[in-house]
Amino acid sequence: MEWNIIEVPVTDPDAVAIMREYMDEVASRYYGRPATEAELESALADEPGTDLVAPTGAFLLGRRDGVLAGCVGTRVVEPGISELTKMYVKPAHRGSGAAPRLVAAAEDAARRLGARLMRLDTRDDLVEARALYARTGYTEVAPFNDDKYAEHWFEKALS
Repeated sequence: MEWNIIEVPVTDPDAVAIMREYMDEVASRYYGRPATEAELESALADEPGTDLVAPTGAFLLGRRDGVLAGCVGTRVVEPGISELTKMYVKPAHRGSGAAPRLVAAAEDAARRLGARLMRLDTRDDLVEARALYARTGYTEVAPFNDDKYAEHWFEKALS
């Protein structure tokens, strides 16, 4: 099995497609039912990811044996601090080791952007995400933002 994780523009067709798939899953989980097209469009408009570009961000696609498997982004929120965002692995690739690889690649991108600390927030219902972050060295911390969907906050020193 061969993994390839590369930085791409958020306008890349694969990036657009996987961000839509990611948003559909997290919105559907939030609502406890399939998200409507209007809800999905609203979520995409609220968080378009257009800031995940150099010099203050990065968006990464992960492929397994050439097949698009997942994505992750990072953005500088203040000098020395980046945020992990848009972490997603397609259902067919879950359990394959994609998630830790994507997180590590985002951390490398954040270091290149000058980050010494990576932060993220997530929701109660995203249990698998919280477990992933704990496994990859993130510590739950006090709230550092007031995002309406944030219920858990994590950070990790990048060395």
